[in-house]
Amino acid sequence: MTIPSVSFEFFPPKSLEASFRLWDCVNTLAPLDPTFVSVTYGAGGTTRQLTHEAVTTIHKTSGLNVAAHLTCVDATKAETLQIAKGYADARVKEIVALRGDAPKGTDRFVPHPQGFDSSVALIEALADLNAFNIRVGAYPETHPEAADQAADIAYLKRKFDAGATSAITQFFFEADTFFRFRDACVKAGINAPIIPGILPIENWTGAQRFARQCGTHIPQVVQDAFENATRDGTTDLLATAIATELCDDLLQGGVEHLHFYTLNRPELTRDICHALGVTPKVRLQNVA
Repeated sequence: MTIPSVSFEFFPPKSLEASFRLWDCVNTLAPLDPTFVSVTYGAGGTTRQLTHEAVTTIHKTSGLNVAAHLTCVDATKAETLQIAKGYADARVKEIVALRGDAPKGTDRFVPHPQGFDSSVALIEALADLNAFNIRVGAYPETHPEAADQAADIAYLKRKFDAGATSAITQFFFEADTFFRFRDACVKAGINAPIIPGILPIENWTGAQRFARQCGTHIPQVVQDAFENATRDGTTDLLATAIATELCDDLLQGGVEHLHFYTLNRPELTRDICHALGVTPKVRLQNVA
């Protein structure tokens, strides 16, 4: 079996307890030698400063290649680019550029009057800085706001044309979902890497909520399996088995890199990686 390269997504802590959980997550997964790790923004840009602090601290203390999420929400162009330049000054070389979700309590994205009106505009501005490897988001089951998959993929191509170098997908449950999307992207002229996003299911109720929000289809067999496992108290075993099988199917289909949404809970991700042959390595810390 091909052993993949991996990357991990964290979210910034909002409390002292959450800070300890984040650092435990970093310390647990860093030995797996990820290609990069990313740190999210909260909905509506609510964790902008926390994200900046988490990114710079992880970069300085762990030597990991950290990708900072950056969105268009609730900020002027100048403010957003100032944040980006702060990352460049801290020698952070990766950004995940996103439009961002609508602020809490609203149902649609409304650009700041002096802000970027789309992810494409943000990517173009970041590319002009010539300081970052720019990654973007992709939806294998179509963005909820897109007219259809063809329109969604056409917009993804615009993001690559603007300067993005790779895309990370939203999570999904079936490998064929990813393969169909990947093939459609190639047909549309996208030849850049499309990295599948994997969600180890720590909490089934939360996973269903996430799926509804982003339009991810839950197969009935998965629904039934988790309902049974919840009754039996075996959800962690099931989650590990399902995600490992999904990852194996992806690898068999030519995927070389997997991106895990850890939700700052590292154990399932670690166990899945171990099952795939991704084992701890001795790392030389780079604190430059």
